[in-house]
Amino acid sequence: MTDEKAIKIPVEATHIMMFARSIGDYSPEFHDAEQAQQTDAGGIVAPPTFLQSLAQFNPDYFLRPKPGEAWFGSGKEPSGVVGKATSSGGLHAEQHFEFERPVRPGDVLYATVKDGDSWVKESKRAGKLTFSERITEYRDENGELVCTARGVGVTTERPVDQG
Repeated sequence: MTDEKAIKIPVEATHIMMFARSIGDYSPEFHDAEQAQQTDAGGIVAPPTFLQSLAQFNPDYFLRPKPGEAWFGSGKEPSGVVGKATSSGGLHAEQHFEFERPVRPGDVLYATVKDGDSWVKESKRAGKLTFSERITEYRDENGELVCTARGVGVTTERPVDQG
């Protein structure tokens, strides 16, 4: 049983292999089924941070470029923001993964995202810092929890003083 608003994510061996190669990890448990059988993993598994790349399955993910729409990571301005930014924007401050079991090829995961805690701290150079936690639960087709991912982002009240 899965949440009807959850994003469906099929996990394929090639997804795992390409992600592992992109981070420079050529361990056999990430790409070679025969060798992976001889490891503690007992077969192909995904690297721990692999789940972060699955956000690309979410059509509304803010870091995913959308055809025909301005994207903050594109254009001739470094941030995609024209003119002077009113804040420093956002910064990914932390990421935590709590696994109940490994992610394997053939898994079909369902991701649901919800807001977590938020808090404020003061900064001498950037004013108020607002921290926000986002929690993503990854469940399998039986509704069993596979992993809970917690990400913390921070925004500043103003750009950091350069003096």
